[in-house]
Amino acid sequence: MTAKRARNAAFSGIILIAAAIWIFPLYWALTTSLRSENRIVSDAGVLMDELNFSAYTSVLSTSKLPIWYLNSVATSVIITAIVLITGMMCAYALSQLRFPGRKVLYLVVVGSFMVPVPALYVAQFVLMSDLRLVNSWWGIILPQLIVPVVVIVYKQFFDAIPKEMREAVLLDGGGEFTLLFKLYLPLNWGITAALAIITFISAWNNFFWPFLVVTSEDMMTIPVGITQVNDAFGVAYARMMALALLAAGPVIVGYLIFQKRVTEAVMISAGVKG
Repeated sequence: MTAKRARNAAFSGIILIAAAIWIFPLYWALTTSLRSENRIVSDAGVLMDELNFSAYTSVLSTSKLPIWYLNSVATSVIITAIVLITGMMCAYALSQLRFPGRKVLYLVVVGSFMVPVPALYVAQFVLMSDLRLVNSWWGIILPQLIVPVVVIVYKQFFDAIPKEMREAVLLDGGGEFTLLFKLYLPLNWGITAALAIITFISAWNNFFWPFLVVTSEDMMTIPVGITQVNDAFGVAYARMMALALLAAGPVIVGYLIFQKRVTEAVMISAGVKG
């Protein structure tokens, strides 16, 4: 019994150390955001010995944070909705319908995992430029609608539903849309919620593509807007950390509320990729 307690204590200690290592950057960011710029440059200490909210008031009063929030929320919500609807319909067709080229199309979806997303940025930017969508919401949204993991997860779920349920609905005169939205969708609300959360977080945190396609501050999302926090004398560390924490706030709150669903989505995504 003593040996078991010792193992448990050692395991708990390792977890606490890992948690401390993980949370330290957040603590350091909070400490930095609550100091004056002069104090940050002159003192590299990590103890929270000052409560100076000037960085937060400066960010809220001088930056375009509300506009960046609006852009991030709008684009992330639209991306999430379109990805789930189109992914669900595509997965339903691949799982339940029989048409020429179905298997080839599914292999293309699975094979898309092998293509690094950054490798598509040049072609996507040229396409957005030709469509005159640079520096617009749709320029940010359209290239982020390719999420093959959603199609694969939905297809695996649809494959597991007994065929007798589908045949019963068809005998009652129901069509394909009735099957999808009145039978299959209510059966997989848990998967849909998990995929929605992880898709939203991914779209919210995306930096590189919005950074490429956006050219004006009024169209920037939160991750891109953080890069604009500076002054004539260099990087404003306190304001940058304050803006970063304000930007991460909705994601942190969402994670704390939907922690179980986020964990399920990560496990589903990791299982598909593995």
